[in-house]
Amino acid sequence: MPGQGKVYLIGAGPGDPGLLTLRGKACLEEADVVVYDALANPALLGHARPGAERIFAGKRAGTPGLPQEEINRLLVERCRAGQVVARLKGGDPFIFGRGGEEAEALAAAACPFEVVPGVSSAVAVPAYAGIPLTHRDLTSTVAFVTGHEDPTREESGLSWEALAGGIGTLVFLMGVGTLPTIARRLIAHGRPPGTPVAVIRWGTTPRQQTVVGTLADIASKVEAAGLSPPAITVVGEVVHLRQVLNWFERKPLFGKTVVVTRAREQASAFARLLEAAGAEVLEAPAIALEPPASWVPLDEALARLDTYAWVLFTSANGVRAFAERLGARGLDWRALGPCRLAAIGPATAEALAVYGMRADRVAEEFTAEGLLAALGDEPIAGKRLLLPRAEVARETLPEELRRRGAAVDVVPVYRTVSDLGAAAALREAFKARRVAAVTFTSSSTVQNFVEMLKGEDLPAFLDGVRIACIGPVTAETARRHGLSPDILPTAHTIPALAEALVAALGSSSPR
Repeated sequence: MPGQGKVYLIGAGPGDPGLLTLRGKACLEEADVVVYDALANPALLGHARPGAERIFAGKRAGTPGLPQEEINRLLVERCRAGQVVARLKGGDPFIFGRGGEEAEALAAAACPFEVVPGVSSAVAVPAYAGIPLTHRDLTSTVAFVTGHEDPTREESGLSWEALAGGIGTLVFLMGVGTLPTIARRLIAHGRPPGTPVAVIRWGTTPRQQTVVGTLADIASKVEAAGLSPPAITVVGEVVHLRQVLNWFERKPLFGKTVVVTRAREQASAFARLLEAAGAEVLEAPAIALEPPASWVPLDEALARLDTYAWVLFTSANGVRAFAERLGARGLDWRALGPCRLAAIGPATAEALAVYGMRADRVAEEFTAEGLLAALGDEPIAGKRLLLPRAEVARETLPEELRRRGAAVDVVPVYRTVSDLGAAAALREAFKARRVAAVTFTSSSTVQNFVEMLKGEDLPAFLDGVRIACIGPVTAETARRHGLSPDILPTAHTIPALAEALVAALGSSSPR
């Protein structure tokens, strides 16, 4: 006998994944199955647990999808089977989202359900376009209206006279196709033809596009701009405030697509920095991180930790892999005893700090040469050093340490392998000329990026695309593969790389 099922009717928000509510996130994490719409940002599916089933129920103007009756039946069926269902709906489920119909079907079937309100696109999209729906000096009334009426109907179900004369701000959802009719009816019922209007497409996302006009000319302006659904139309004097309050579209990287080639496990923090600057981030991980081919060399080193004077970490990945293997062997950082620690760059030092460990030496430059400089005149001759690192890496560091008289044990703690899963999306973005910059954070990301696009004319693909590298070693690898890096941060860190991108791209026009 299956357990008690339940359905969460969750508002996914308007498009920006950061606008999902905390309650919505918690429900997604609990769900056995997620039933999602076309307007729900696919990034939100990342909150679902790995084993959760994902069912696309997408419906969009002009395209087929699951009929509403079929969606209702699906929700009831899964609930009765004892599953926890997250029904993820764009915006708010009860504002033109047909959530009321789904709730009625669940109630009729005696299926437990909960409504999780979402940030409605009716409110959020105008806000991201710099348009407050009410303003003390302009209007204190606002109406949300469906724009999805059949333009061939003789009689409308809306009170156009009331809308035209009694409401200060009108927000039409799903009204791009009927925009000429909406404008014509408002003018016919008394709204001045010069009333300002804004149509906002893909609001709250980096692809947001806003067209401003009046009731008299907005339809022709939208047609000329090629705007298509999904879009929201705002009618009223508050549209004038966009000239002063347009904050989102003025972000330095707004309209720019930046490719991030870091491994999936690492990409999120970098992506957040770029998105905060307004960029659209295309995560195309050129590499994936995997355990080394064998743990034997590291395990042997862990068994004689008391023989090492220094442990040298060359990446945050190395720190994490080393810590995980310590735990797997029933050890912790106390096993290092009097060993001193060195780190390449602040990010690696921060990774150590997560485990309560402080690096005794930190290289200012994110290179092997930088770590050698940080060690300075440290007396290492005759001492044993442990270097846990990637399976394939430059030999500069161990060779120079040995030249100084140290005994160096180089042990692999992880390896990087090609991740070709994003190749199709990457090719499509380049062919559409959408990409403003490609970022590389290691030599392996360069090598595997080139492998990902094998068979393509790279110079043609990357024509006009800026190449950003985290440091000189990565940049040199890029040059060897025929790429021309032109964005290098002064500090070899992810935040510095993001700042360098803003500085280089922020003043140029979006693609």
